[in-house]
Amino acid sequence: MPHPLFKILMVVTSHAALGTSGHLTGVWFEELTTPYYIFRDAGATVDIASIAGGKIPVDPRSIQNDDKDPESVKRFLRDRRAVSDLDHSRRVTGISVDGYDAVFIPGGHGVMWDMPNNTPLQSLILRAWSDGKVVASVCHGPASLTGLRNPDGTAFVKGRKISAFTDSEEEAAGLTATVPFLLETRLREEGAVFEKGADFKPYMVRDGRLITGQNPQSSALVAQEVLSVLAEGRGAR
Repeated sequence: MPHPLFKILMVVTSHAALGTSGHLTGVWFEELTTPYYIFRDAGATVDIASIAGGKIPVDPRSIQNDDKDPESVKRFLRDRRAVSDLDHSRRVTGISVDGYDAVFIPGGHGVMWDMPNNTPLQSLILRAWSDGKVVASVCHGPASLTGLRNPDGTAFVKGRKISAFTDSEEEAAGLTATVPFLLETRLREEGAVFEKGADFKPYMVRDGRLITGQNPQSSALVAQEVLSVLAEGRGAR
């Protein structure tokens, strides 16, 4: 008898202002669209939630509306169901992780403002982790793990292998003075075993059920690893 399909919850930023710069931000689109279709094409059910619910802001720098856009971005924009998911996301408050196999958190600079120390999101992540689910994130998404505490009060990231957008990549983006903190530095301060590859090259690290990627170029690697870990877990049952 075939196994039921995997069910994955994607949690996305709702923050659209790039600090006080006057520029817009949000989710980096490919970090949402590429995993979204890797999961769906594998037969998984994907639900999209956001911090505030409703329409999710997309960083305008991550969408060109021309041939330069990644294939997953072009496919998403043609997909009425996907666009509806983006425009009518569920609010993270009150969402139960029951029934989900994994939680996936895309990045984009908006994450840096509305995910750290967000109580409903932290509760969701901790519940997912304690229930044995996969927790995955890419680029700035691991900012959601900063300030997160285990039940014994220790930092969630302490001693865990994690990758994320690096300080040198933030410097290359020209935003070190704009973001509220440097993500690599903060994760190291909280005790993470931070691992990274070359700037803007695909890099992913797995620590048990925790899977993180360094930058937008790593989104496919992280999503594929999520499916591999889920398949391993299901095969062991």
